Amino acid sequence: MNNILILGGTGKTGRRIGEHLRAAGRPVRSASRTGGDIDFDLDDPNTWAPALDGVTAAYLIEPNLQAASTDRQGRIPRLVTEAVAAGVRRLVLLSAGGADHDHHPLKPAEQAVRGSGVEWTILRPDWFAQNFSESSWRPGILSGNLTLPTGDGRTPFIDATDIAEVAASALTQDRHNGQVYVLTGPRAISFGEATDLIAKATGRTIRHIDVDPEVYVEQQVADGIPRDVAQILTGVFTAIRNGQAAALADGVQRALGRPPRPFEDYVAQAAAAGDWN
Repeated sequence: MNNILILGGTGKTGRRIGEHLRAAGRPVRSASRTGGDIDFDLDDPNTWAPALDGVTAAYLIEPNLQAASTDRQGRIPRLVTEAVAAGVRRLVLLSAGGADHDHHPLKPAEQAVRGSGVEWTILRPDWFAQNFSESSWRPGILSGNLTLPTGDGRTPFIDATDIAEVAASALTQDRHNGQVYVLTGPRAISFGEATDLIAKATGRTIRHIDVDPEVYVEQQVADGIPRDVAQILTGVFTAIRNGQAAALADGVQRALGRPPRPFEDYVAQAAAAGDWN
């Protein structure tokens, strides 16, 4: 394989994939709206051809599930068509759990990749551990109160480093062709246990505060989130609350020949890096 394109190249997974591949001496082109090697915007097809020029393998990500659910033709399916026409011969798609269900916004993307006629791999990760340190849950951690409607429900948080390593391997090795990897951590834990582990590592008081799902919807709407989006997000949290998101999968083991990193290792590394300072 020659040039490797990474969409979302400055994001949680894309940044790590790039680091992994560059360390291995692979030619990488990161694509992002800002800060990447090349400007790329899924909303602007004029940016696609320059990003795809000379590329033979590509990591695809749909950063906006709301856009994916309202764009019936699908941004990723259209990009897949253009990528194959431009000479891309291997696709790795970051998808999500449940994307094989009829009304999931990423199902068209998965179908496009599967039907592309080139080598493909699909990754379906669980909740990212890095959400606690790099994304939506970090403000709650910093304030000492992470308020989510998850109750005592458990889920096996997956380290973005593991996702990136699987993606990097899939972009460069033939053995992943035609594989769908469900990626989870090694054990399911509750948000209460997660915040306790972070509190212990940082020496701060941090707790998870449960909230009724309907109350959470109203809080999101009050913060300016559209009601339908708030309801979808709350529904995902409610699945955790109801014990429907605790299943473990062997995707990391199958892809890399090793178990996934424990949540405790992620916490220790993030704390040492000052991510919660």
